[in-house]
Amino acid sequence: MFYICTIMEYNTDRTQLLMPEYGRNIQQLVEHCKTLTSKEERNEMALAIVEFMGQRNPHLRDEENYKHKLWDHLFILSNYELDVDSPYPPVSAEDLISKPRKMDYPSLDNAYKFYGKSILQLIEKAIALEEGDEKEALTHVIANNMKKSYNVYNKEHVQDDVIFRHLKELSGDKLDLTGLESLERSKIYYAANRNNNNRNPNNRNNNQNNNRKNNFQNHKNNRR
Repeated sequence: MFYICTIMEYNTDRTQLLMPEYGRNIQQLVEHCKTLTSKEERNEMALAIVEFMGQRNPHLRDEENYKHKLWDHLFILSNYELDVDSPYPPVSAEDLISKPRKMDYPSLDNAYKFYGKSILQLIEKAIALEEGDEKEALTHVIANNMKKSYNVYNKEHVQDDVIFRHLKELSGDKLDLTGLESLERSKIYYAANRNNNNRNPNNRNNNQNNNRKNNFQNHKNNRR
């Protein structure tokens, strides 16, 4: 009688998985690819492994430059010892150890930092526009947003003439609303209120009633 003895292989006895999320099968394929003597065969197998890695991890397709990441993972799985022609610069251990470059925090070189960089960009865009309704409308929009930013940051109400002065200074005297009595007198304000009144059914009814009264009064006056 013959007995078949099965030798159990424990994970602790196996080689360490460099990227456990890919599993041992892909790790073994990479190890086999390293043993191929022909570079042409290694290139062909490396390409097939990358495709297989993408199929096993479809969520990577939603990431930017996912192909580049797969090739980087391939080199990591090979412990940076795989000699193949990659469409991307091969990643090294030093690349992963080195710290990323410190990002410089954007700074505003003026005394009105609370307006934010977006306001400055809008001011530059308004300055570049030709004189006309579009430039005037954008200038009023900028002033209104400056007022909101000022009130939020300083937690206090600001007078419109202060906003006009700041706008003129930030634009190098190229955007000037100092001749305007207040932002409530701007075309933007009137257009918004007119649209709101038209949308409000109560206002429409009141306007209709007023028109009827005026027409009735005019009719009585004409009969006299």
